[in-house]
Amino acid sequence: MLGLIITILIVGAIAGFVARLLVPGRQDLSIVATIVLGIIGSFIGGMLGYLLFHKDADDGFFQPAGIIGSIIGAVIALLIWQWSKRRSSAHS
Repeated sequence: MLGLIITILIVGAIAGFVARLLVPGRQDLSIVATIVLGIIGSFIGGMLGYLLFHKDADDGFFQPAGIIGSIIGAVIALLIWQWSKRRSSAHS
């Protein structure tokens, strides 16, 4: 169980940092927020993989992805976060 948690944290950190490098603009995220971004991205990537390829259909819709899927999901999550932040600041 401890190994799984450490793996999730490491993959989350890598995916979050790579997503921040790939998405242009400044993101005001702490290290913890970057790791959370990567973990959320992993589940977004898992859902996309399930929807597109029906890969690991036995595991269900809500599942973590590998590192590539995690990075793709983290980029999507970061873009959504930036969009919502811009939208909320425009309405203020």
